Amino acid sequence: MALTGKQQAFADAVLAGSSNKEAAIAAGYSAKTASPAGSRLVKDKAVAKYLTANGWTAQAIPKKASAPVETPESNEGSADYGYTDDPEVLLIAMMNDTSLDARVRGDFAKALMPFKHQKLGEGGKKQQRVDGAKAATHGKFGGPLPPPRLVSNGQK
Repeated sequence: MALTGKQQAFADAVLAGSSNKEAAIAAGYSAKTASPAGSRLVKDKAVAKYLTANGWTAQAIPKKASAPVETPESNEGSADYGYTDDPEVLLIAMMNDTSLDARVRGDFAKALMPFKHQKLGEGGKKQQRVDGAKAATHGKFGGPLPPPRLVSNGQK
């Protein structure tokens, strides 16, 4: 079976040394779907036959040299948050870390909000009933209501 135009362009890019994703993009596939398309195309029988006929093997793909990772000699600017079981403690430490970007710290503050403040209306029916009972026990001016007068037979 003959290769389509995109399959031919993909295979030629792979033979030139591109990764599956780069080859799929070069063949005209969308950048969003290039990675799965490249994986699918390499497994296609017609494409695989064309690649092996031209001397390509899966192990022969050149690996890109990754940039060396620089490890700082001192821990200045990077906080060691340690181990904790409490997510609230970790979020507070990360929110207060001045070496992080302000936007990232803001995200940690947003994640911390449910630990510190309840949403309005949160609490359920039982909590609303308790709050209503507390409100009913206070008088007009905020103090507790006086106890009821127990007067019988007209005595004052």
